[in-house]
Amino acid sequence: MRARQPSPALYNEDLAPAKVRNWGPFSIFNVWTSDVHSLWGYYLAASLFLLCGNFLNFVLAIGIGSLIIFFLMNLVGYAGVRTGVPYPVLARASFGVFGANVPALVRAIVACFWYGAQTSAASGAFVALLSRNDAVLAFHQSSHILGHSTLEVICFVVVWALQLLIIQHGMETVRKFQDFAGPAVWVMMLVLAVVLSVKAGTLSFGNEIPRDVLIAKTKDAGVPGEPGSLASLAAVAATWITYFAALYLNFCDFSRYAPNVQAVRTGNIWGLPVNLILFTLVAGVTTTAAFGVYGEVMLHPDEISARFDNWFLALLAALTFCVATLGINVVANFVSPAFDFANVFPRIITFKRGGYIAALIALVLYPFAPWEGSAASFVGVIGSTMGPLFGVIMVDYYLIRKGVIDVDALYDEDGEYRYQGGWNISALVAAAIGALFSSILPNLTNLLPSWWGVYGWFFGVVIAGGTYYLLRERAISTVPQKA
Repeated sequence: MRARQPSPALYNEDLAPAKVRNWGPFSIFNVWTSDVHSLWGYYLAASLFLLCGNFLNFVLAIGIGSLIIFFLMNLVGYAGVRTGVPYPVLARASFGVFGANVPALVRAIVACFWYGAQTSAASGAFVALLSRNDAVLAFHQSSHILGHSTLEVICFVVVWALQLLIIQHGMETVRKFQDFAGPAVWVMMLVLAVVLSVKAGTLSFGNEIPRDVLIAKTKDAGVPGEPGSLASLAAVAATWITYFAALYLNFCDFSRYAPNVQAVRTGNIWGLPVNLILFTLVAGVTTTAAFGVYGEVMLHPDEISARFDNWFLALLAALTFCVATLGINVVANFVSPAFDFANVFPRIITFKRGGYIAALIALVLYPFAPWEGSAASFVGVIGSTMGPLFGVIMVDYYLIRKGVIDVDALYDEDGEYRYQGGWNISALVAAAIGALFSSILPNLTNLLPSWWGVYGWFFGVVIAGGTYYLLRERAISTVPQKA
């Protein structure tokens, strides 16, 4: 697939339709192992486990959520296979060839926040490990800079820099790295669960954590209802679905390298419902076993592994968690903004340069650490910003265009997707209305119920998608028909 006579303002080799399609089911599967098997993924899973109250509720909520994630990822994944284009180029069909820069920049900014959050989590694994030494612990507690301990800053910068080495040779290096990183953390997670279960003397399934401890630990999670209640379970499923909001938009950045739809579907089956449920179960077992061993609820695996008596095992855990978190950052938070920033200025910004811009923004955000606090709340606030974009793009692709896009026109300033000077006002208005109800009102005002924000992503999808469909149908119906 090749764009014919593309406009220079819309094209470079990184944004062009994929030429080599060698991402089979295993590589697609490892997109998800790299995306989920991270310290933040574990932290969220463990937090949601506490909100469920017991294992049966956890399996039910996470299982339903994972099936919905599988369905949604297939929607955007199939679009990537059929067009061969990255997310910001696909968005041109609905937002216009220049209007697509708006959803591209929104996704890029969100990626920068997540890039910082994941890098901070990975560096925290080494802080926890190094702090086992009394001298280093004293340094960690006494020396501070930029609102963090000096040790935290040093570890953050080192991990931040290491990630830049992975993308030196483009998407093929990304594929090879994720094929290693995903399985590696699975092994370490199982080791963590087995070691703690042996220490606890039993395989824990959640009942060992007293209810008053669950309530105290989850009271500031931003989720309605007590642990195990119907409201809490619904919120768990919604939060789990929202956690993947960023990838719903740019999964086509990866699926476009797949040879066919079947490869995407197979990789998604194993990488999403199967892998997600198993991973969250291991997180639940580890959390409850750690409570039995240490007498406290610890949601961060690096904190748990740092307490191991065996230095080698603790070091191995820290390295594995770091590698896993580098994996998700490259997959979810480097690739997307690399394409997104390149889409804005394709003449001067390449894939690599776009990724460097994202990494630099994450570094600037570090002193403010906006990702610290409740995992559920952070996921909800960040995820809700992308619901309206997903709603507009999917309604345009499946309901209005019936899955048919002129790929050449995506690179043509004067083609089918020019709309009003390169901007589709209907899409922008619909997305703005969706954002009003998904992000602005629930997060900046008290006009909506407190539970609304948990479902912000869903409201954004439905309201923006529905509004866009009505506006487009109205626009189409008012176009004069040829005689």
